Amino acid sequence: MTLKELYNKAITTGIKNDPRSKEFVLKELESRKKDFEKLKDDEKEFFDNETLNNPYSDSRILNGTGEEKIKSALIGIDIEVGEILLADSLKAKGKGVDLLLSHHPEGRAYANLYSVMQMQSDILHRFGVPINIAEDLMEGRIKEVERRLMPVNHTRAVDAAKLLGIPFMCLHTPADNMVATYLQKIFDEKKPYKISDVLDILKNIPEYKTAAFNGAGPKILIGSKNRKAGKIFVDMTGGTEGSKEIFSSLTASGVNTIVGMHLGEEHRKEAEKNHLNVVIAGHISSDNLGLNLLLDELSKNNSLEIVECSGFKRVSRLK
Repeated sequence: MTLKELYNKAITTGIKNDPRSKEFVLKELESRKKDFEKLKDDEKEFFDNETLNNPYSDSRILNGTGEEKIKSALIGIDIEVGEILLADSLKAKGKGVDLLLSHHPEGRAYANLYSVMQMQSDILHRFGVPINIAEDLMEGRIKEVERRLMPVNHTRAVDAAKLLGIPFMCLHTPADNMVATYLQKIFDEKKPYKISDVLDILKNIPEYKTAAFNGAGPKILIGSKNRKAGKIFVDMTGGTEGSKEIFSSLTASGVNTIVGMHLGEEHRKEAEKNHLNVVIAGHISSDNLGLNLLLDELSKNNSLEIVECSGFKRVSRLK
């Protein structure tokens, strides 16, 4: 499989597993194309044409023509300069590394991470939050994240990959979509009665079981084991944490428990004020689950040798 084929399949899989539905995403892409046609020529010059087919600004081919044949990949939750030097060292020792594959974005994908956060408004709307409230609250948070990313030296890792001539790709939201949809389906089907049941379900998933043995397993951040779980919202995709003001709207829409990757202190305080139960499944373990589910799809009918690094452990669910 070529790099471009691998990339396209990952984006297509991410769209198929988007919590908003495939149909919704395709409609958004169609709207984006119409907006592009209305732009002036000087505005089109700096427009990211990739966004017309890929709705996830945090997932890109960062280095490579796309025509490279990919048989092996060094895969990590983060691929930065250290991991790129590791790849070069492995290649020098005869280990095949045709691709650097990072979950977390680098380069242009990192600089534009804030753009993908718009999808959170639509996900919240599907859970009963009025769309006008969701969009209004997310707008301020998106601008906050954009300002935070502006001074970052986001091309460091990409520059290193270019100097060493190693293809480089990051897949963030497509993998996060996989874990969000996977867990939401499990909770919707099993309907855990208490928070302890939520923990039991998570700890029976290999990636979370491993994390538990390593001291980074699922934990109750707000609430207790004996509290009733009620309606569960799996909050694991859409770039990064949304607005801390959204929790009152989630409570009003009937959500009782949030299962997430992580939650900042200010967000935790607001969730607690609104009497929500919060279970933290784990950040790196959730990233592992999402990547593994995505790799299962990418590996179907294709043989891809995987070299693990940077917090990633391959768990295949292929039979």
